[in-house]
Amino acid sequence: MMQCSQAATRRAAATMLLNARRAKHYKVLTVGGGAGGLAVSSTLSNKLGKGAVGIIEPSSVHYYQPSWTMVGGGVHQFKDSMRDQASVMPRNADWIQDYAVAFKPEENKVVTQNGDEFTYDFLVVAAGFQLDWDKIKGLKDALGKDGVTSNYSPKSCEKSWEFMQAFKGGNAIFTQPDCPIKCAGAPQKIMYLFEDYITRQGLRDKTNVTFMQGLPAIFGIKKYADVLTNICKDRDIDVQVNSVLKEIKPETKEAVFQQGDKTTTVNYDYIHVTPYMSAPDFIKKSSLANAAGFVDVDQYTMQHVKYPNIFSLGDCSSVPTSKTAAAVASESGVVKQNLLAALEGKPLPAKYDGYASCPLVTGRGKLVLAEFSGFTGQPLETFFFDQGKERWSMYSMKKDLIPRMYWDQLITGLWNGPTNVRFLTNPLGWQQFSA
Repeated sequence: MMQCSQAATRRAAATMLLNARRAKHYKVLTVGGGAGGLAVSSTLSNKLGKGAVGIIEPSSVHYYQPSWTMVGGGVHQFKDSMRDQASVMPRNADWIQDYAVAFKPEENKVVTQNGDEFTYDFLVVAAGFQLDWDKIKGLKDALGKDGVTSNYSPKSCEKSWEFMQAFKGGNAIFTQPDCPIKCAGAPQKIMYLFEDYITRQGLRDKTNVTFMQGLPAIFGIKKYADVLTNICKDRDIDVQVNSVLKEIKPETKEAVFQQGDKTTTVNYDYIHVTPYMSAPDFIKKSSLANAAGFVDVDQYTMQHVKYPNIFSLGDCSSVPTSKTAAAVASESGVVKQNLLAALEGKPLPAKYDGYASCPLVTGRGKLVLAEFSGFTGQPLETFFFDQGKERWSMYSMKKDLIPRMYWDQLITGLWNGPTNVRFLTNPLGWQQFSA
């Protein structure tokens, strides 16, 4: 009888705990435990105290994804790009290890895959991108086999280096789709590392290197586009714009591209594919999304245009700038300032300037540091020298310093981008090199 009573008590306690979890309310609830979600939540949880911030994030592993280009080029080790998610979670925040599946903004609720509903005073949506592998016919099954690779997947980025080392000559193709992607320079960074490697191996005269760019230009900012175009000309890299990969045929090692009104089939021996990307489906289907499926926010304040207690940053937001970790850093500073003001009922003080950066690795020991505003399309450079030139110093920064900044400063909420240091590092605002 006593045992039955104790069992019933334990069941009742478990039910109460489950119901409490399902009824949990947060001052700030964050969807996404990537760079943006952690940057904001780390600062907010320190300021608001233990248990005031909740983070919905299903993954048990946190990746530093910008490192995967270097992994694919044989520069970094894959194991160094990952840490346990638990180790990077802010200690004062609650980690809800589950998938967000729906928003109920009129009720200030987020629904998770387990059926739990969490309520909030303010919501931060930083859910990143989803990779739409199925949009390119044959890619999903071919990936990681017989020369088909992608640095955008943790399952295949090491294959880029493996296939590179096994390459003996032939056609090497690098693709980019006609849609927004994570780090718009990454599809060609691996191309430059590949071209550098095969040149060092004495295979350059046996190899055709082609960049099939789905967009109308090699890069979106003219200053750096001109630099990259000249690099490709000097290294005999064939750049074909408006060339969209539609299908991989692994049995014949062929890639099918749509180039305007015509379809072109190209044989490959090595092909690095950048998949289509988009905001997660649960965002696209929600009332938070704009017509393109992104969280519809004001590009300056990062506040939702319809729901004032919702903010968004990073890849899933509608902000018209490049989807990079550098952009996330600056966006996070704006979100944190504005969210803290909103919590106190004050006007939003911070404005985002569209800053983004893409450290364009152009070979081992060479890098062009592209920094710009996605709003104006003009350079917005941190240093006083011409960043449109290949430099070993910038390569070293990308290789060694930036990863440490990511782990120790960005995701811990300490780094909000270079805006506040640019007056020291580029006091005269020298941007004449963009002319």
